[in-house]
Amino acid sequence: MTYMIRGLDPDPFAPLFDLDEAGLAAVNARRVTATADRGFPCRVSLDDAKAGEELILLHHTSHDVATPYRSAYAIYVRPDVTAASYRDETPPVFEGRPLALRAFDAAGMLQTARLAAPGEADGVIRDLFADEGISYIDAHNAAHGCFAARIERDAA
Repeated sequence: MTYMIRGLDPDPFAPLFDLDEAGLAAVNARRVTATADRGFPCRVSLDDAKAGEELILLHHTSHDVATPYRSAYAIYVRPDVTAASYRDETPPVFEGRPLALRAFDAAGMLQTARLAAPGEADGVIRDLFADEGISYIDAHNAAHGCFAARIERDAA
């Protein structure tokens, strides 16, 4: 069994970087500058922004399903980055962070969830996918609750 973790498509976020502060506020977003090399995880590149880099902090619907488990929260995105892709390995934004891994069936209903301490994500992902009823897993930062990435079964 293999799995894929992909960053979000950058195209829907690109126009946000052209907006002024009022335009961003109108869509519940803010322009921020990373103040450290860690703590500003980009959901497109799946890596932390470095101190001094510009990001947009915005409200994002990560689990857009017609179930009670529809979910949205704040995320960071950086300009001019490509969507990351990881097969059978976890991205840099998972490193050193406790994660909440929420496992869903094909209908978008939560089946189970697990916490993964730093360094445990790969094993927990594989354990969750051992259940054939699990279609995908949404990873969230356990402390702040923000969406980290979608993890899908890989047919390869």
